[in-house]
Amino acid sequence: MRIVFFGTPQFAVPSLEALIAHPDFDVVAVVTQPDKRRGRGKQVMPSPVKQVAIAANIPVWQPRRLKKDTETLDRLATLNADAFVVVAYGQILSTQILTMPRLGCVNAHGSLLPKYRGAAPIQWCLYHGETETGIDTMQMDAGMDTGPILLEGKRAIGLLDNALDLAKDLAAMSAELLPATLKQLEAGTLIPQPQNDAAATNAPLIQKADYQLDWARPAIALHNQIRGFYPNCVTRFRDKEMKVEATVPLGDAYWEQLPEDLQALRSHLPSRPTDNEPGTVVAIAKNWGPIIQTGAGWLLLRTVKPSGKKAQSGWDFANGNRLEAGEQLS
Repeated sequence: MRIVFFGTPQFAVPSLEALIAHPDFDVVAVVTQPDKRRGRGKQVMPSPVKQVAIAANIPVWQPRRLKKDTETLDRLATLNADAFVVVAYGQILSTQILTMPRLGCVNAHGSLLPKYRGAAPIQWCLYHGETETGIDTMQMDAGMDTGPILLEGKRAIGLLDNALDLAKDLAAMSAELLPATLKQLEAGTLIPQPQNDAAATNAPLIQKADYQLDWARPAIALHNQIRGFYPNCVTRFRDKEMKVEATVPLGDAYWEQLPEDLQALRSHLPSRPTDNEPGTVVAIAKNWGPIIQTGAGWLLLRTVKPSGKKAQSGWDFANGNRLEAGEQLS
């Protein structure tokens, strides 16, 4: 089968590698986003997908606006591809493009559709405290992730999983599902299942304001925000911005979901609810870090990144700043 692959970030790499390595597929071209400045040095860097394609000697096209790039559209039309495969490409495909390949366009989406349609399904799934997610392959149509579902894989979400953990596992799942999806489409054995639009939810692009932590929110809501938008959530400590990268919600509702080594934190909790303001350090758990009062419950700061410094454990942060109970995060 002649395949054109559309994708950009690291999440798409395992899928592209799986198709390249598979004897039944010939990846004849790769379409990815233009090179961008990345990292601290702001050097112009190719996307992870482009790097894989170049290493495999596959032609790479990088239109800034695919729908209006007549040169790329003409190239795509003359390839006689059997299918276009789309994984986290970053641009919407026009109806003209969707109808080019013989078997249509197949997308691997990082949620259990129709939930979390949009650009950031993994992040918003965690933010909303879901306990299960997965990958759906679907036949693309003109809507935003509205096409009929082809194959599905599921993955349970643990209390301490973050967006990076989920992305790695779902990327591997996508790499397994896509070859099977394409082969069954070719064989005519797949029956596309329409989505229930009434059950749809959205996963829009993340905005800067989404990273701001409000300690008046419940501990579990803050924890879900921090792991969903990992590693970018921010608070203020001693009048400087600080990122909070990993937390642990503490209390009777969570002990059974936590690993055995974290059970020792029981002894560090106040014996009864306190009247401290949200954001107050109520205790320093030895070898672990500060425990913060929230609007409802307590939250351990497990990993933080103070302004201008590298990420560090909550315990190193507490020791290095001689942190004491009663200090405030804002």
